[in-house]
Amino acid sequence: MERSRHIIWSMLVMISGVLFMLSCQQGGKGIEKSKNDSIRDRRVDSLIGTAKQTRNVDSVYMVVDSLEKLKEIGPIRANFDRGHINKVLGQYRNSDKYWKEALAMEIKGEKEERAYYRIASLLANSLQARHDYEGALRISIPALKKMKKSAVGLPMDIGLQLGDIGICQLKMRRYDEAMKSFNESYEYFKKALNGDTLAIAHQNALITFNNTTLFCIDAHLYNQALFWSTRVDTLLDIYKKHPKADAKVVDRQYARQCSFRSRAYLGLGQKEKAEQMFEAYQNSESYKSGIEHAPGEYQLASGRYAEAVESYANIENDIHRRMAKPTLDIIQQYVFPKYRANAYAGYRDSTIAIGLRILDALDSAIVWQKMDDAAELATIYETQEKDHQIAEQEASLSKQRFIGTAIVFGLIVLAMAIFMFFRHRAAKRLEVAHKQLKAAYDQLEETTAVKERIESELRIARDIQMSMLPNKFPHRDGLDLYASMTPAKEVGGDLYGYLIQNDKLYFAVGDVSGKGVPASLFMAQATRLFLTLAKQGMMPAEICTRMNDALSDNDNQSGMFVTFWLGLLDLQTGHLDFCNAGHNPPVIGGGDNQGDFLKMEPNAPIGLWKNLQYVGEQIDSIKGRPLVIYTDGLNEAENAKQQQFGEEHLLYVLRHTNFDSAQQVIEALKAEVDTHREGNEPNDDLTIMCLRVS
Repeated sequence: MERSRHIIWSMLVMISGVLFMLSCQQGGKGIEKSKNDSIRDRRVDSLIGTAKQTRNVDSVYMVVDSLEKLKEIGPIRANFDRGHINKVLGQYRNSDKYWKEALAMEIKGEKEERAYYRIASLLANSLQARHDYEGALRISIPALKKMKKSAVGLPMDIGLQLGDIGICQLKMRRYDEAMKSFNESYEYFKKALNGDTLAIAHQNALITFNNTTLFCIDAHLYNQALFWSTRVDTLLDIYKKHPKADAKVVDRQYARQCSFRSRAYLGLGQKEKAEQMFEAYQNSESYKSGIEHAPGEYQLASGRYAEAVESYANIENDIHRRMAKPTLDIIQQYVFPKYRANAYAGYRDSTIAIGLRILDALDSAIVWQKMDDAAELATIYETQEKDHQIAEQEASLSKQRFIGTAIVFGLIVLAMAIFMFFRHRAAKRLEVAHKQLKAAYDQLEETTAVKERIESELRIARDIQMSMLPNKFPHRDGLDLYASMTPAKEVGGDLYGYLIQNDKLYFAVGDVSGKGVPASLFMAQATRLFLTLAKQGMMPAEICTRMNDALSDNDNQSGMFVTFWLGLLDLQTGHLDFCNAGHNPPVIGGGDNQGDFLKMEPNAPIGLWKNLQYVGEQIDSIKGRPLVIYTDGLNEAENAKQQQFGEEHLLYVLRHTNFDSAQQVIEALKAEVDTHREGNEPNDDLTIMCLRVS
């Protein structure tokens, strides 16, 4: 079926070529030459454009070859289109091959010269994108010299070429040469602005020197970045006065410069100016409307890690929306900063989850790159073979035209042989693919059985874990205590517990590092130690110290640990002694704000280092003030857009929730988390304890 479509297309191409020539010949009668040439050029572009829409290399080659033989386009223009269709299809090595051949050809006429400059620009940009800056300069610099000497070279085109050259020199750390190229580019753009009725040169100038500012920042040339930012301001003032000026373009360029300046000032240690610029960036309409939303680099550099986490929350979704297969460069530029933001902010589980996604993305990117490289090399070899065959056929035709009938017959036989060869090779590939598919199916069945067995074992482990947590709470006058643990898909490591001795209430919440059965076993050991030591009447700090000594011995080779919050409450007086071991700060009600995070000593988690002495703290009385202790499955709960529930949202909910009972407060929080997730699966266990003594 596919081959039939190609045959039909070939016939249409030949018919279109004949009609094209006839129409051109008829159109030449009675029409001025310049107008006739314009019509012919439009028809050529239309014919090639229609072929490119098929996204089939052979179809484009056939059209371009026909037009080249008919002398409707020159060899440089022909190689431009051959390279362009390969670039569109991602065959970059093949496009480079055609474009390099074109640049080595002799330029004949203005049309070929314009095609030459387009090829030089595209090839240089392609090499620059693949970090071959020296190769890009070898293309750009000779083209620039020709553009300066030619009447075809326009100031804007020369300015763009100089800007690209400057970026390559900057990347190669040839800073003086780069600044010289940028300055020369600026002067050519100033010439291009005169008579720019459509504002195209104005917008290209803004884009070029915005990029110049950004690349200077990336190279840590902060003073030069501020210098080019000032020049962008000048260009922006000129653009505002243009009749075709777009207010959205103005605001977007202004927003970018505010963002760039904030990073430049921060790099120079001028934090106050950096904050002013960043605030101006956030107040721009482009930022507020979501058109410009990339402040993460500044927030990371200035230590505002929680804000950086919010900025990078949707970056992976944006990447997947824009491209089917992210490259290694994209992962390094955008996903790595998201990982660092979460790590520096202390969001342990999110950091681990992002790290695993990075590993998967890197694996996929490497596989895609290898597949693309193999496909491109195969295309090059096939193309070179076809070129060689065409050359031999043309040589044979030139020597033996008198035996045309025999040659036609030979070509038919050759075509049939090629058809049979490719058909046989396709059948072989199909047979290999069938065997691979069968092997993959067998492996899938085996994997499914193993997965079902593991899931069954995990369900049993989860049931055992849940049975270790108290599900009945004390009914005692003056005390309202309730707790809940909602497990995620896998067995987790969250824990809570309490113990009442006379008028003393011990209560604790913890979160074991990691997931699965090891975390569950570590959780069971921590729970047992807590209850054993509490029964001996120890103070919270001493209990944490003893638990740390027990859990950080030589048997803990896996390096597991538990964040732990432990309180001892006098039910008569309301006096609270407590110790925090690296856990999230609880929220205590009352006060001027009707709820705030409890300020505490930053003790280390339990199980990391031996011989630590934990510091305890106390509050004279918490009577009438609800206390909410939780794990990070609450504040780090994510929706489908990977936006976290957040600590500010947690405070807002608690401040606006009336305390009817401890259970009612917990159920309200869980409902808010479910609403925030929007149906997204939980990424961690969710444990909450609430109590109030009156």
